[in-house]
Amino acid sequence: PPPAASARTAELLPSVRRLLAGAVAVDGWAGAEAVVDAHPTLTAVTAEGDVLAAGYAHGGSAGAPSLLEVRAAVEETGERRRAADRERSATAAALGRLAGQARGAAGEAERASAAAARAEEALERATAEAEELAERLLVAEEAPVEDDPDTSVRDRLAADGANARQTEMEARLQTRTHEERVKALAGRADALDRGARAEREARARAEQRRVRLRYEAEVAAAVAAGARRLLAHVEVSTARAESGRAAAEAAKAAREADLAAARSRGRDLKAELDKLTDSVHRGEVLGAEKRLRIEQLETRSLEELGVEPAVLVAEYGPDQAVPPSPPAEGEELPEDPEHPRNRPVRFDRAGQEKRLKSAERAYQQLGKVNPLALEEFAALEERHQFLSEQLADLKKTRADLLQVVKEVDERVEQVFTEAYRDTAREFEGVFSRLFPGGEGRLVLTDPGDMLATGVDVEARPPGKKVKRLSLLSGGERSLTAVALLVSIFKARPSPFYVMDEVEAALDDTNLQRLIGIMRELQESSQLIVITHQKRTMEVADALYGVSMQGDGVSKVISQRLR
Repeated sequence: PPPAASARTAELLPSVRRLLAGAVAVDGWAGAEAVVDAHPTLTAVTAEGDVLAAGYAHGGSAGAPSLLEVRAAVEETGERRRAADRERSATAAALGRLAGQARGAAGEAERASAAAARAEEALERATAEAEELAERLLVAEEAPVEDDPDTSVRDRLAADGANARQTEMEARLQTRTHEERVKALAGRADALDRGARAEREARARAEQRRVRLRYEAEVAAAVAAGARRLLAHVEVSTARAESGRAAAEAAKAAREADLAAARSRGRDLKAELDKLTDSVHRGEVLGAEKRLRIEQLETRSLEELGVEPAVLVAEYGPDQAVPPSPPAEGEELPEDPEHPRNRPVRFDRAGQEKRLKSAERAYQQLGKVNPLALEEFAALEERHQFLSEQLADLKKTRADLLQVVKEVDERVEQVFTEAYRDTAREFEGVFSRLFPGGEGRLVLTDPGDMLATGVDVEARPPGKKVKRLSLLSGGERSLTAVALLVSIFKARPSPFYVMDEVEAALDDTNLQRLIGIMRELQESSQLIVITHQKRTMEVADALYGVSMQGDGVSKVISQRLR
């Protein structure tokens, strides 16, 4: 095999081995039972696909249909056979009915043929009589008349001729009627013949279908027999599986009872073990606490008293007499050294604990002594010196920044003042040009503080007394804004200016004035003006237009005028 297939096989082999662990292939069901009886832990698999283990059995499907499928096939075959029988009965009834109709039509056709033959014979006789009478009439007419003929003979002959003609006519009509009836009966016989052929064909098809259904019924019977045998085999397997399952359930119940008892005993042992463990842990914790307490006391004895623990126990242990306590405040000791107050007493833990508590209260009243006070003072002094130096640097930096801010404010104030004066001067001239006879100027809102002051625009067009921009018309406000913009341009020139439809709200007169100012700006700067006014385009050196073609794509068109 290729390396990739070998690698995939090597990867799948562990999984396949785990899935087929404990599975054994055998020849038949008897071999499977023998293997499972001998080795209950194995699972036996037959060539037909049957699986048998100690706790279950599963039937295979090696080409044999299931019992439900066989029953469904048998029921379907029986239903189809009953339907074919019903259809065959209906076809036989219809065929018998059509055969009777055909026999009746054939008898009626025979009777009609006989009647037609009789009518033809009567017609022939009437024709012969008529011919005979006609000859007799001709003979009578040709014979010489000797005297007046007898009219009775003539009348009789005329009557006989009329009767013969009447008989001939009736015979002809009867013959025509019988011919029509014969044609109708012939058509009906043909129809009945066709119906009989169709019925015979249907009967042949029904017979073929009946034969096929009989064959299918035989096949279904054989399948049913095989299904019954399979069912018997399955029932035997089921009985064996039921008995095995009952035994397995009994064994399972016994094992579950043993397991429950073992678990109960395990829980009891676990509870007892937990108790013992807790007791041991508490003992270990208490021992550790005691050892830690002893170590702490030994360390404290060495650090605070400078005495070895053994010496301390030897000199101040519970077996040693306790010296008398010092006199309390206001207490006078007896002068006799042999007095019990002045003599050592035996060690009493409760009394010594009371003496210890009183001594601790007295010690707490004295307050704690900080042996690190000098080191803390040195650290705080160093920190204070560092912060003092930092504060001095901050003060110096603040002074420098304030000086820089002052210089910047002075420079901004100087630049703003110069720009304001130049713009105000230019605004008066530009406004008087755009509004001949009008007055316009720039006014500071706070002249005392040039850094925080605002700028108001006072504009009085000719013929008006108002100065506020909000009271002017749209065109006047637009022209005033253009005047302020041009004043800034003149006060602080720039290499180029960009204006977007600044003259949209101007009439022709004001537009002409603005164009004059634009001509002046053209001398020292370059103007880029976006406009829809033709008069503004006329003074331009070059035009750039944007148009949209039929395909929806914008196109730029340029034209140099000068």
